[in-house]
Amino acid sequence: MTIRVAELFAGVGGFRLALDGYDDESHGWHLPAAGSYETIWANQWEPPGTATKQFAADCYKLRFGEDSLVNEDIEKVLDQVEAGEMEIPEHDMVVGGFPCQDYSVARPLSQANGIEGKKGVLWWQIYRFLYLCSPKYALFENVDRLLKSPASQRGRDFAIMLACLNEQGYSVEWRVVNSADYGAPQRRRRVYIFAQKNAESWNLEERVLRNGVMASALPVVPAATKQNTLHVEGEPYEISENFGKGLKVSPFYKAGAMQNGEVYTAEVTADYHGPFETLGDVLVDDSDVPESYFIDSSKLKRWEYFKGGKKEERTHASGFTYMYSEGGMAFPDPIDKPSRTILTSEGGAGASRTKHAVRAQDGRVRRLVPDELDQLQTFPKGWTNSGMTDGRRAFCMGNALVVSIVHRIAEEIARRAGEQIVL
Repeated sequence: MTIRVAELFAGVGGFRLALDGYDDESHGWHLPAAGSYETIWANQWEPPGTATKQFAADCYKLRFGEDSLVNEDIEKVLDQVEAGEMEIPEHDMVVGGFPCQDYSVARPLSQANGIEGKKGVLWWQIYRFLYLCSPKYALFENVDRLLKSPASQRGRDFAIMLACLNEQGYSVEWRVVNSADYGAPQRRRRVYIFAQKNAESWNLEERVLRNGVMASALPVVPAATKQNTLHVEGEPYEISENFGKGLKVSPFYKAGAMQNGEVYTAEVTADYHGPFETLGDVLVDDSDVPESYFIDSSKLKRWEYFKGGKKEERTHASGFTYMYSEGGMAFPDPIDKPSRTILTSEGGAGASRTKHAVRAQDGRVRRLVPDELDQLQTFPKGWTNSGMTDGRRAFCMGNALVVSIVHRIAEEIARRAGEQIVL
């Protein structure tokens, strides 16, 4: 069967690449399709203040076509859908990577305006989308701290999400994945969430550890001493007010499943034996690196300061004096291992603790070029070379997902759908 897909928060098209695959001999790009998928609708919007131009949307349209994307605020889009002024095509699955924000709920559903997170919290637009469109499947990506936040109520935000999905009839699997554990050239830890509406009965422990979509796509070994069961049900407002109070650690582990409000969660480690890629595998030839990317020898000391360990007295703007300390990190970055996580601040020539820098063959140290950042996210080399600046290209990759991980999950979803295996 063909799985029709709607893509939210599409960025430069990571989910669509993972599902549809790509094949462009002129660029040397090739990834087989994950299955019989058809992306029929997508949305991407860069809010004012973040950018003066819709550069991610422009890249998406360049790669997939002008008619492939609705480039408008998703809240306004759903307002139009509710008013009967716009239609979202019927689809089987919604996908998207959305920002991790404050998921607190302002009032219970019984009140006139219903559930309402703080302004700009995009989870509530996903909640609206699921209510309006009711797709059979959903696949989302987010930062792994979602399972722990906020510090005052450990696990509350994720519990709110689970309660929302449960309320709408979805069973859920999740997995925190370090992409390097499954062969990618970047150590990037993210949580992937698969949901199915009106699913058949699951054995939650078996689902998490052995036969679920996540366990089949991304095999694991359980840590038997770290597991937990709990119940997550009720209005999101009640969860927001009460869940996680007094907890020092989150009750949610790296892997888990929920059905009918019942949750099983366990600590797991990857069971993968290669092949593995490293930072060195994606580096372009030094001759292809612009001179501006090489760090002037006079500025190396500043880079070394940011990268080095330190314990020093600092003064806050309020006048309060405190002792600041942090550990040292490798400089330049080792190229025989997967890279550190790419952040949106990767672009620009200024010295930084978080930016990557490698030693060139002539002994000089240089920053990573956008083509290398594309490949660290397992996008095709040059994917973001769509007319945007190098800084914007770096920003897009800092916001992007690891295509190869989503591709593995999508292959398993398609296999089960095609073979009519219980999803």
